[in-house]
Amino acid sequence: MNRVERLLRLLQKPAHRVIGLMSGTSVDAIDAALVEIEGTDRETRVRLADFASYEFPREVRRRLFELFDPSRARIEAICHLDFIMGELFAEAAAALIRRAGLSADDIDLIGSAGQTIWHDPRPFDVSVDVDWIDRPLTTRSTLAIGQSAVIAERTGILTVGDLRVRDVAAGGQGAPLIAYADWILLRHPEHGRCIQNIGGIGNVTYLPPGGGLDEVIAFDTGPGNMIIDALADIASAGSESFDRDGALASRGSVREALLSEWLTDPYFSRTPPKTTGREHFGAQFARRALTSAQIEGIGIEDLVATATALTAASIAAAYRDFILPIGPIDEIIIGGGGGRNPALLRELGKRLPGKRILRHEDLGIDGRAKEAIAIAIIARDSMTGRNTNVPGATGGRATVLGKINL
Repeated sequence: MNRVERLLRLLQKPAHRVIGLMSGTSVDAIDAALVEIEGTDRETRVRLADFASYEFPREVRRRLFELFDPSRARIEAICHLDFIMGELFAEAAAALIRRAGLSADDIDLIGSAGQTIWHDPRPFDVSVDVDWIDRPLTTRSTLAIGQSAVIAERTGILTVGDLRVRDVAAGGQGAPLIAYADWILLRHPEHGRCIQNIGGIGNVTYLPPGGGLDEVIAFDTGPGNMIIDALADIASAGSESFDRDGALASRGSVREALLSEWLTDPYFSRTPPKTTGREHFGAQFARRALTSAQIEGIGIEDLVATATALTAASIAAAYRDFILPIGPIDEIIIGGGGGRNPALLRELGKRLPGKRILRHEDLGIDGRAKEAIAIAIIARDSMTGRNTNVPGATGGRATVLGKINL
């Protein structure tokens, strides 16, 4: 059986066993979920069969963070790490297969979003001075590394990768990606739900009561853990990569004047669809915050407390400005690493009084695995030719996400 015949056979199967691979903006680990998926659209049934999180090698993580800094990133390093990350994703898939007691032949498909290292979906024009093109070229850009061709070659499993770029080509923001899976997994016939992920960046999917996929909206609310993590790293002289249990923030006090200043950032008032990333709220933001704090005599614990409040305040403001005008919010479902930060959850509760705040586990979903599950769902439905972006989330034309490596 050649590879095209294998694809045709997969398309005829009523159910699929898929591995979803996810590495987020915090770059702490590769999350790998083994998911069984049956049915389509509103009839889709999803079961998590196994999940594991694989820590990044320290040196690879260090080199990735160099790529996040435009002043340090070099083209040869980007090229090398593209293939190194592909090898790591392939190893993570193979490790999960062994853990589940299966073989590669038991897996129908692997999905991988890759590791985003630069994201700039704003449209820009390129002048061209050739007579065979009669207009300026208008385009957008995003770049994720982790070669899906390497994953397919090492595992021998059909792989759908590089999920964001088709949406960007279709005029979209390329994110948030998981709104499609949020609708499949978490819509409710009577409740309006905000599915709030707090990873390195915060993003929300709004599912109106009983709404169809065409009524879903999603966007990045702003920083999630990214600024907090950077400041925790500084405070611990590199021994901690995040504010464990919100301890630093809990010992500090929110500086309201500084918080108000940060909230004037133009990103927060931009109308969705919109996305942001490390290039806006990453290490450079944290360094500027630290410099101004030192000048004003603000201690690191107060600074972390204020950064924690910024994440919560920007989420609350996004709901007030962009979601409540279009529908009710009955429940807020928190996912991502921020959901395990008690100080951040306390800030959210203060700024969203009267709202029912849940975690994915309250709804029977393993929150650690949620994004990897979403990647598996998107990859599987993309393989079958379904549109897997959400125009109300990204602003792009409806399209099929990803590149298929046979």
